[in-house]
Amino acid sequence: MSPGKGEILTPARLSASPPASDECLVRTLYSAVSRGTESLVFQGRVPVSQYQKMRAPFQEGDFPGPVKYGYLNVGKVEAGPAELVGRTVFSLYPHQTHFRARSASLTPVPDEVPPERAVLAGTVETALNALWDAPPRIGDRIAVVGAGTVGCCVAALLAKFPGVAVQLVDIAPDRAAIAAVLGVGFASPAQAAGDCDLVFHTSATGSGLRRSLELLAPEGSVVDLSWYGDRPVTLPLGEHFHSGRLTLRSSQVGALAPGVRGRRTTAGRLELALGLLKDAAFDALITDESHFDELPDVMADIVAGRRPGLCHRILYGRR
Repeated sequence: MSPGKGEILTPARLSASPPASDECLVRTLYSAVSRGTESLVFQGRVPVSQYQKMRAPFQEGDFPGPVKYGYLNVGKVEAGPAELVGRTVFSLYPHQTHFRARSASLTPVPDEVPPERAVLAGTVETALNALWDAPPRIGDRIAVVGAGTVGCCVAALLAKFPGVAVQLVDIAPDRAAIAAVLGVGFASPAQAAGDCDLVFHTSATGSGLRRSLELLAPEGSVVDLSWYGDRPVTLPLGEHFHSGRLTLRSSQVGALAPGVRGRRTTAGRLELALGLLKDAAFDALITDESHFDELPDVMADIVAGRRPGLCHRILYGRR
């Protein structure tokens, strides 16, 4: 399969034998497209140096392709350990109707979280890790540049911090309505308030990262959650970056933030992210949905810009 093309395959039939004692058979209810990463994978734009680091936990095939890729899956356990049978679970499994997986790789979804919202768990986990990388302080002025799904999740979590002024910054004026649902301010890049103590950048564009640096107060920090794939980014480091003693650092969900590694685990981080999804405001981030059999066309449309939006949810089962 060449870059830019997708196909739904019928895998070898899942064994009719009962799952092993530490294994579950899961029927997928919903999955979601991670627009940024999956778009780069779909286009074959993973840098060679990152082939191993960017492998998804249940990926099949090798970069640049063909690969089975994805990591936002919510399903129901149909067979396995008694305590999991019938439970709704989140996993890092790709888009697939049924699958077998070890019980340890499945995280039960809290009863208070609707399964259709739980597809956001991986994205909320990314946002949570970023806030562990750069914890806000009471009184901070904070901007989130890029109102995609990741940026909106960061803003949603920041909205809960006391005494913090948060603005969501994006070039699309319709994101103001989502910012209002999340309880944060909104501004275009040109109108965004500066003198920020902290900026979280999620737009995956060089212009967004440059604007993030411009919004900082002296000795402020930009935390970049974007992944640019094979695209180079140019920054004006000869301007305020040096004289203002600014900090630019990355945040990536593949590893726990250094400040919490001694007392947190990745499993606990995911459980916490799922618990945070009890907030119904997150429903505003799911703006599109399609059926599983439409996924190849959906991915092509997303990459081409024909399906703008935030989280794109995939539905399984009969129409």
